[in-house]
Amino acid sequence: MKLNKPVSAGNSGDRVRSDCHITLEIKDKGGVDLNLKSKVGALYGEKITALIMDMLEHYEIRHARVDIQDSGALDFVIAARMEAVIRLLSDTDNEYLLPVLEENKNSTAKDRNRFSRLYLPGNTPQLMINAGIHKPDGIILDLEDAVAKDKKSEARYVVRNALRNVDFYGAERMVRINQLPDGLEDLEYVVPHNVNLILLPKCEYADDLHRVNEKIAEICKHKKVENNIWLMPIIESARGVVNVYDIADAADNLVAIAIGLEDFTADLGTRRTEEATESFFARSKLVIACRAAGIQAIDSVYSDVSDMEGLKQTVLRSKSLGFNGMGCIHPRQIEVIHEYYAPDEQEIEKAKKIYNAFLEAKEKGLGVVSLGTKMIDAPVVKRADNTIKLAIATGKLTKNWREEI
Repeated sequence: MKLNKPVSAGNSGDRVRSDCHITLEIKDKGGVDLNLKSKVGALYGEKITALIMDMLEHYEIRHARVDIQDSGALDFVIAARMEAVIRLLSDTDNEYLLPVLEENKNSTAKDRNRFSRLYLPGNTPQLMINAGIHKPDGIILDLEDAVAKDKKSEARYVVRNALRNVDFYGAERMVRINQLPDGLEDLEYVVPHNVNLILLPKCEYADDLHRVNEKIAEICKHKKVENNIWLMPIIESARGVVNVYDIADAADNLVAIAIGLEDFTADLGTRRTEEATESFFARSKLVIACRAAGIQAIDSVYSDVSDMEGLKQTVLRSKSLGFNGMGCIHPRQIEVIHEYYAPDEQEIEKAKKIYNAFLEAKEKGLGVVSLGTKMIDAPVVKRADNTIKLAIATGKLTKNWREEI
């Protein structure tokens, strides 16, 4: 351990909740001087003290002053903040890990629905704790744009612990790493700790994915990680759009490509508009590339969290282009996104008629399928089948729908 001036990590202030601010000073004598000021000290003061003392013992720190301002932080947050300050004063790579939740050990399917992905700042634990109750398809713990540059290091500990210790109620556990090459170091903190999907920002070349996968493979081998880890690159530049098919076809663990329109329009030197005509070509090219590669296409976020009608119209336009989902920045957007990306009643009824006609023709041994005066070919049947499966997955149709006719 280094004897040095005090270092700090965490957030404090009257408006901060479910977080803490820890200052650590390593000394050469005097034992441990622990000063705890906690809003929940009467109930949990002894537990917090025990956790801090256990961490000091874990890192073999015998003499130190520790000052903690706590606003109701959970154990995973306190442990992350404490480890952050210890690692600032230490050369150790030793981790302090709380027991992982059993429900956070699951893998996710490559083709699962990804209508909604809720972005959460990686250094703001209060937003993580109950995020899953809003039922997004995915929760993105963001280490990139949502984290201040001087907070990125300590955010890694918060995100790592959240992946292990926060119940996200079935949402896919996603992390947006920093732009390469910094993002490669982020992988050390998430790959061994039950991340399901990694978002790669500002992706411009297929080689970006190869570099990430090489690092993932190295970590998985060293840490004996066996779970699938999916990739979702984000296209945010003109160069990325030009290379989008090469990116889409670059890796077997690629499940989707997203587009980030704020950075993309900035790269074009234009303004992002409600009509989105300035990004029509890029979004269409991305969708076509994703379809050709057999993966999902994910649209950008809608930034006005109070305009639900505007969000609805954006989703409908997005869906008409062929997108499978979009990002969101507030829980109130999730319900609208799910409602309008899912098949509507007219789409479901048409799909049912097509699929029934196909099954009836098949039962009769007919090689030609028709519905009324229109012939139905294989792609139309496949689209109807996909619509029915999606309607079932979103609760708009029961699995026994044919028996209910």
